[in-house]
Amino acid sequence: MKRTTLALAAALAFAGHAQADEALAKKHNCTACHKVDAKLVGPAYKDVAAKYKNDKKAEAALFDKVKKGSMGVWGPVPMPPNGAVPDEDIKKLVKWVLSVK
Repeated sequence: MKRTTLALAAALAFAGHAQADEALAKKHNCTACHKVDAKLVGPAYKDVAAKYKNDKKAEAALFDKVKKGSMGVWGPVPMPPNGAVPDEDIKKLVKWVLSVK
């Protein structure tokens, strides 16, 4: 019983975290070009997570791509720089994107 309760509490905490970071993505207009599970203008978050799954430098690399912009990794459409987004929010967003399944 204790294990079930702990597992449920952990799942709910993670779900709340995931929803909070998806809300952060909406707040900063990331969802204008990205969806969780399907390509829009840019790649789906789940595809980004899969591509960088075993890359130990992924968080730092994606932080730079979000902050400074990027082009050519997912096709010809560039991702514009997001310099107005606070660094702490970018870090949270990157961690969340990398956790998407």
